[in-house]
Amino acid sequence: MKKIISITVVLLLAASLFAAGTKEEASSTTLLVGATPEPHAAFLNLVVDDLAAQGITLKVKEFTDYVTPNEALESGELDANYFQHIPYLESFNKEKGYHLVSAGGIHVEPFAVYSNTYKSIDALPNGATIAIPNDPTNEGRALLLLESAGLLKLDSNAGLEATPLDIVTNPKNLKFREIEAASLPRVLQDVDAAIINGNYAIPAGLIATRDGLLVEGADSPYVNVVAVKEGHENDPAIVALVKALHSQKIADYVAERYPNGEVVLVNE
Repeated sequence: MKKIISITVVLLLAASLFAAGTKEEASSTTLLVGATPEPHAAFLNLVVDDLAAQGITLKVKEFTDYVTPNEALESGELDANYFQHIPYLESFNKEKGYHLVSAGGIHVEPFAVYSNTYKSIDALPNGATIAIPNDPTNEGRALLLLESAGLLKLDSNAGLEATPLDIVTNPKNLKFREIEAASLPRVLQDVDAAIINGNYAIPAGLIATRDGLLVEGADSPYVNVVAVKEGHENDPAIVALVKALHSQKIADYVAERYPNGEVVLVNE
């Protein structure tokens, strides 16, 4: 009889431990988030431990282009991505028929014109060749930046997705090379100037406020966001991720790593 009781106790204890383990696994969440390396992936890696303390396992997958992370998010390979601004996201949805939304804005990276040859925007010669991003929203963003300095005038109906075909006045006869955004730092030596996104300028050692001939204003609408598939923006783990990216830890990192305004955090 004692032997039977002992076996019963062991079985009950094992069942209890199994149930506890199952409950613990159920309460744990894994987030796979795609990001370009700097500053996006760097920010995410900083909050891994903070999310782990909340039962969320954050895994970061790095991408070096702007197309693949959205394809992976739409297909369900990723739970979220963090690399793009809202105009780009909306343009991508429209072009591809995707269903991606912002779960929260995190920061702005000032867009700037860089040159290895000229020290000021006014020094660009007639006929200068300028490399610009070839994706619709960043190309329009680049041209709008040049328009803000009076270097050209765009058709008033062009909007945020302007292309060189929308230029109606070009007094310096500027020429444009449409290049994949990630390649712009590498072609800088081959053109008179290039307009480069912050997340590609920073790893190349370029600082907008120091090296830029022309820098986007602080009122930029191009806030970088955490993007998710529509319907998941209020998932608890996603909300926790966005909150972590707004933490003092990130603010302290930005103050130390980007003291010249290369990255500007936003409050939401």
